[in-house]
Amino acid sequence: MAATPALAPDATRRRHVAVIPCRWGASRFPGKPLARLGDKPLLWHVHQRCLEAKRLDGAVVATDDERIEAACRQLGIECIRTGEHLTGTDRVAEVAERLPAEAYINVQGDEPFISPTAIDAISEALEYLPPGALAVNAYTELAEVGAVLDHNVVKVVVSAQGEALMFSRQPIPYPKGERPKYLRQLGLYGFTGPALQRFRQLQQGPLERAEGVEMLRFVEHGHAVQMITVEDDGVAVDTPEDLARAESLLTQYAQLTAGTTGRPVGP
Repeated sequence: MAATPALAPDATRRRHVAVIPCRWGASRFPGKPLARLGDKPLLWHVHQRCLEAKRLDGAVVATDDERIEAACRQLGIECIRTGEHLTGTDRVAEVAERLPAEAYINVQGDEPFISPTAIDAISEALEYLPPGALAVNAYTELAEVGAVLDHNVVKVVVSAQGEALMFSRQPIPYPKGERPKYLRQLGLYGFTGPALQRFRQLQQGPLERAEGVEMLRFVEHGHAVQMITVEDDGVAVDTPEDLARAESLLTQYAQLTAGTTGRPVGP
């Protein structure tokens, strides 16, 4: 397979680059990256949000699927073909071996409304990682009871030092004494190259296998994941029903933009 310019031996080292891992075979929504949102595939919207961030030196899709690779070529999106991997972060780690950069922002391909400001916040936080922390992960507070109970929404418990204590698809913590704040983990992570290679070297533990939350790999092996709070009220697309909600949100955004500028514009 022909290498993209990013894979050339004399490739210029980038500073921070976004990597969008995309796979075809999601159990809840096969073919999700190419599902249409408005008049573009879902992955296009995620890529656009990355391009709108101010601190990045580009954004690349990482996939093992020829259909996704072909769609990226048609859309003019830089794409790197990888092998098969257990998780998106394992896929990003392969990209880090082939695409020189100081750090990598993993932006999950099902977050079409992810805030560019939140992406920049992860980039900035990477420059101030405390000793021992191997990753930085964004989170936001959950207000809707439905989202708290939704197993597709990953919740996180954060220590007083801002480190992740536990991730779960269950509503944690349990409100025995008083009603806690529920925090949603966003599909937005930052790593250095060495941290990604450490991730690949670690075995999946029982918590990661049970919950299907990849950052638990670091937590289970005693490595700190620094959490930072960001503003984000978008919709993660895990199911076809989520895509319908995202379509409604896209329509609302277009109508709002049309009222402001006199013409509809995508998000």
